[in-house]
Parts: sequence; structure tokens; C-alpha cells
Amino acid sequence: MNAIREKYGLDKPVYVQYGIWLGNVLRGNMGRSIASNEYVTKEILHRFPSTFELALSAMVLAILVGSVAGIISASKQYSALDYTFMGIALFGVSMPVFWLGIMLMMIFGVFLRWLPIGGRMDIAISFHRITGFYILDSIITGNMAGLLSAVRYLILPSIALATIPMATIARVTRSSMLEVLRQDFIRTERAKGLSERVVIYKHAMRNAMIPVITVIGLNFGLLLAGAILTETVFSWPGIGRYVVTAVRMRDYPAVQGCV
Repeated sequence: MNAIREKYGLDKPVYVQYGIWLGNVLRGNMGRSIASNEYVTKEILHRFPSTFELALSAMVLAILVGSVAGIISASKQYSALDYTFMGIALFGVSMPVFWLGIMLMMIFGVFLRWLPIGGRMDIAISFHRITGFYILDSIITGNMAGLLSAVRYLILPSIALATIPMATIARVTRSSMLEVLRQDFIRTERAKGLSERVVIYKHAMRNAMIPVITVIGLNFGLLLAGAILTETVFSWPGIGRYVVTAVRMRDYPAVQGCV
């Protein structure tokens, strides 16, 4: 027992232990995992591509759907379409991610059997890991079966993770578009005889995207940090699931390294 305490520096004062730990962190050494005896930095780097791929896919989906919904809502203000999109956005912002994930699994995975409900790729498919990004690795190696499998496994968790930022982007886009559409230069463009499509998509949208881009940047950081619930529900082998497993096993070096 004394040898173990000396090995991990537990025989030293707390402030000395903290100084040693902080110095190691600054050098990229977060210690060894108690569960696997591997370096925590290595464990995190191994799982980072998985989390980043999921977060990036969710953000792309959120940008495409959210911005289009916001633009349509602004151009059709007070219409049934506007109320429908904003109602869905309000529901999306307030919806628990884990509940949505379970519902998606039940509907598309259990009842309809259209999509897989857990994991990252079919274990029956031969796959060569290069970068850790399964879609990119499948393209590099020309593995079409692996590419299709990776995309299918990515759909449900991406939708679940994208819901909140998608709703946020839709609401911000609508608000920004309405503000721009009320400005004088838009009335001038309409007075010139330009079509409404040109006014909205060429002139108004370009000016309305500035606050939206800011929100997108903030939401992407939140996606990386908030993937814990999504990865846990869908058994996605990323950093979020690694944190949950580390907490359950009281693997304190792993928890500290991830946080």
C-alpha cells in the first residue's frame, strides 16, 4: 500500500500533488487510466475522431435544415408555414436529447428496422483505420461497404445531437432575416423590380448570416462538450461515452483528463 501511495504521489501534500498534476497536464501527460492502465491522453486521442465526426455531421445537418427553415419562415412571416417551423423549433429547443434519441431508436431501429440503433459500423465489415474518421477512411481506402455502413450508423445520433442547434439556428436566422428585410436597401431592391427570390437569397440572406455564423461557432463547441448523452444512448464510442464509463468505474485520471 505504501508503495502504491508513493508511486502515485499520494504521500505528498495536496498542493504538491496538484502542482505535479498541473505540470504533467501542461506537458500533455494526464496520467494513466486506472481501468486500462493506458495513458489518458492516448485514450482521448483515440476516441476524439469519433466524437468530432459525430459533432461535425450534426452541425452540418443543423446548419442546412435550420438556416433554410429560418429563411422560409422569415419570407413567409405569419403564415401557417412560419408558425409550423417556429413551433417545431420551440419543441426542438426544449426537447431532452436522451428522450429524442430513444424515440428515434424505437421508431427507426426497432419498429421500422430501417437504421441501426447502436455502435459506429457493422462488425461484419472489414475496415482499415487510418485517421479514425470512418467516413474519410472508407473513402481513402475505397471501401464502399464501410462508407455506407458508417453513414447509416451516423444518421440517428446525428439527428438527435443536431436538434437543439438546429432549432437555435432556425430561430436566429428568422430573427436576423426579418431585421434585414425591414431595412431601406431591401425596399430599394424591390423597387428596382428584382424578384423576391433574388432579394431574399442574394441580398437579404448575405447580410443576415453574420449573427447566424456567430451562433454556429458557439453551438459547435457545445456539441463537442454535449455529446455525452447522445453517445451514451447510441453506444457511440467517443469521448462522451468514455467519460460516463470512467465515472462509473471511478477512473479519476480519465475523468480529470476529459474534463
